[in-house]
Amino acid sequence: MFKESRVALAKNICLLGDSGYQGLHKEHGNSQTPTKKPKGKDLSAAQRAANRDLSRQRIVVENVIRHLKIFRIVAERYRNRRRRFGLRFNLIAGLYNYELAH
Repeated sequence: MFKESRVALAKNICLLGDSGYQGLHKEHGNSQTPTKKPKGKDLSAAQRAANRDLSRQRIVVENVIRHLKIFRIVAERYRNRRRRFGLRFNLIAGLYNYELAH
């Protein structure tokens, strides 16, 4: 889905992805995904620690997404006009930021 979106990202932006984004580094060199366990072998202690550190960084973003999905318009298929999606999503993000500030 990321490949199909053809979103242009600057080279200096670091992308953090879960294991569903394996191979993302082929599209965007500055990306990090967890190391997969090889068949019949275990991950080294360093690889497990790196995966854990990546998960700690990603959980912050995952929690924000969880809060945004409280709004049904974000959680389900968007059925309105595409040109208004950005406006509506920014409104929901603004409500979330307001809630954080107060």
